[in-house]
Amino acid sequence: MTDERYLRLLSDKFPNSQSVITELINLRAILSLPKGTEHFVSDLHGESSAFIHMIKNASGVVRRKVDEVYGDSMSEEEKRALCALIYYPDERLEMEEKTHDWYKLRLEQVVTVARAVTIKYSRSKVHKLLPPDYAYIIGELLHESNLEQHDRQTYYNAIIEAIIETGCADQLIIVISYLIHSLTIDTLHIVGDIFDRGPGASKILDVLSTVRDYDVEWGNHDIEWMGAMAGNQALIATVLRVSIRYANIETLEEGYGINLLPLANFAMETYGNDPCTIWQTKDFENNPRLTRSAQLMAKMHKAISIIQFKLEGQTVRRHPEWHMDHRAVLDNLDQLDLLDSNLPTIDPSNPYALSREEQDLMDQLSRSFRKSEKMQKHLRMLYEHGSLYLVRNGFLLYHAAIPLNADGSFTEADVCGKRVSGKALMDRTDEIIRQAYYGTGEAKQNALDYMLYLWEGEFSPLYNKDKMTTFERYFLTDKASHEEKKGAYFTLADDEHVCENILKEFGLNPATGRIVNGHVPVRTIKGETPMRANGKRFVIDGGFSKPYQEKTGIAGYTLIYNSHGIQLVEHESFESREQAILSGSDIHSRTLLQDFTGQRMRIKDTDKGKELLDQIHNLEQLLQAYRNGSLRER
Repeated sequence: MTDERYLRLLSDKFPNSQSVITELINLRAILSLPKGTEHFVSDLHGESSAFIHMIKNASGVVRRKVDEVYGDSMSEEEKRALCALIYYPDERLEMEEKTHDWYKLRLEQVVTVARAVTIKYSRSKVHKLLPPDYAYIIGELLHESNLEQHDRQTYYNAIIEAIIETGCADQLIIVISYLIHSLTIDTLHIVGDIFDRGPGASKILDVLSTVRDYDVEWGNHDIEWMGAMAGNQALIATVLRVSIRYANIETLEEGYGINLLPLANFAMETYGNDPCTIWQTKDFENNPRLTRSAQLMAKMHKAISIIQFKLEGQTVRRHPEWHMDHRAVLDNLDQLDLLDSNLPTIDPSNPYALSREEQDLMDQLSRSFRKSEKMQKHLRMLYEHGSLYLVRNGFLLYHAAIPLNADGSFTEADVCGKRVSGKALMDRTDEIIRQAYYGTGEAKQNALDYMLYLWEGEFSPLYNKDKMTTFERYFLTDKASHEEKKGAYFTLADDEHVCENILKEFGLNPATGRIVNGHVPVRTIKGETPMRANGKRFVIDGGFSKPYQEKTGIAGYTLIYNSHGIQLVEHESFESREQAILSGSDIHSRTLLQDFTGQRMRIKDTDKGKELLDQIHNLEQLLQAYRNGSLRER
């Protein structure tokens, strides 16, 4: 029997038999509906335009719905125009020459597509997504199923005419288009790395704040930014260095309002006569995002890099248990043949101490990070919707790796005082990441320090290489010193039996479960495939980030899991938002895999279905308690 105290609490929401019966009927009906469509993407790396378009076109699902509904009865040009209207209704409506007939045609088309999308959802779910002012009207349009009957067609036409005559057609088209966006992606899984490389990470998070159901499996670049946002000064310096290296300061300045003038002033005062030749930003001669002079950016790059190396050294020395003394890289500089030996802020007797000016600068930057309202809002979002891994509907999602030994067994590592491996290592690491934000006192500070280890530590499930050779790449010509040796996972996880062991470790059926990773770009131009380990593992980093697209040959993957089965979609490069609005250009995609089962998957077959079955069981117990008199109805 369900605990009596719980039944009493449940009775507050369902005070009598009839309310329980109504909810039981509703839940049992929901169980029979097809499962919602899940979309999996990874490694967005700030490419907001491509990501936003992918949300609007649902990785090609909207276009496929248009094709299904209209087939050959609509030309390619008409389909492109209709899709552009659904993707960007606000902008397209401003462009169009709108007549009464145009409104009538477009309203009917948008409603028809919406009807095809909403057909597998309950009316109550659709109704909840609609603005109250338009919920009744749109509900009548969407659920008008007998249009072949003359009276019903007349009624439907009367609604359309009234919408146009009252001047609310624009708003109805916008609301219905957004409904299509929302329901073609029922759940969005982002398998890590929203930040770095591209300029639009803050825009991606702004869009995510409007998405109904999403989760983020943190990647190494997310942890880098989360640690910086939470106050780790070594990671603040890292975020600045990476952003400047790629001339990607829009996210900091425009997205989050971080004032980089103190850094620019410090760099000019300290390195004013230094050509900073090796510190030029990536592709500085052709980079359209180079909003300051190349020389100033190079000086800022050098200034923040030296500060980063100092702060990393301080942190590593506070934590000898990390066994990262080799990353205290400023020791014995006089014994190295450096590409740049002009290091005026480094005291050979105490190389990791910040100068007074450097400390003042870092204090100013820390205050800017802490006081940025949007930055702190996005940090809360990443914690509230994020985790190190996720188990959902037979899938195991994590960004990079589960640390493994050479024989395939799980590596045991110290995570803030606890020796753990496998799932326990992931759980403990997730706990520490949360302590860095929600914790207090010494435990919080140690966890905040550990965010740096997660960014570059050997047994970090987000990095899992023997070292990060940033210093060596800047200062040393010896290519051998630049090498970063990957952990055993990155080779062994292509083995089916290893993946089966990982799935079992996380409580999944190894025969039917699947792993989804990002992190390592799939070089399709070299014949690599995202499907690994005989279909047990999907690596879906396909190069959303433009700097990676030369290596991958494509522009990203979306894994789609709907009621029919699994699809893996490969995307070509996105031209631009402007072209998508003006000419209806789309992201061209091709389906690599269609693993469809003969029997359609229902909500009762999902993890959500299990939750609903538990609710049904509890409601049945409540109904029995009302009927046998152990609880009084109200």
